[in-house]
Amino acid sequence: MHGPASPGWLLVALCAATGAYCLLRMRSSDETQRRAAGDEALMGFGMAVMAVPGSAFTPPAWVWPAYAVVFGGAALRALWVARSGTHHLHHLVGAAAMVYMAAVMTSSPTAGHAHGGSGVPLLTGGLLLYFAAYVLVSGVQLLPVAGAAGSTAAASAPAWGDRPELARACRLSMGIGMLAMLLTV
Repeated sequence: MHGPASPGWLLVALCAATGAYCLLRMRSSDETQRRAAGDEALMGFGMAVMAVPGSAFTPPAWVWPAYAVVFGGAALRALWVARSGTHHLHHLVGAAAMVYMAAVMTSSPTAGHAHGGSGVPLLTGGLLLYFAAYVLVSGVQLLPVAGAAGSTAAASAPAWGDRPELARACRLSMGIGMLAMLLTV
């Protein structure tokens, strides 16, 4: 992606760590948790690779079309699976955003916008609004609820890979990463 190297490497680290945690979540005993974690691991690692600063590595021209194909497939899968749950619609938007960014990088691997004119293209602006709202909602969901009664028994606590607040934090970090990447498109 375009932009300074230091924030780019921080974004790479954030996305790679999130992808690694999502891989660990794939060991869950819950089938839906495993599938969501697999989708999120693909997104985390894909974002990490895409966020590598251009000053460190300039990928060959075939990389961006390959990204579009991989994440296009992920978008089709998310569309198919969205019949069973609305969370998969977010995966669809995320995969479509990755296809969009890959297409922008294909058309202009070294410059900012390849769309002509000034300002933010309409699709980029819409995606920025979506992910900003998603980050805000995800952040609010992580806030502790005062007076919430929880079980203190260790036996009833979920395994660390099945904890819903860690999955939400994972999704929040990927939403923040997507915002950062869209700002540099």
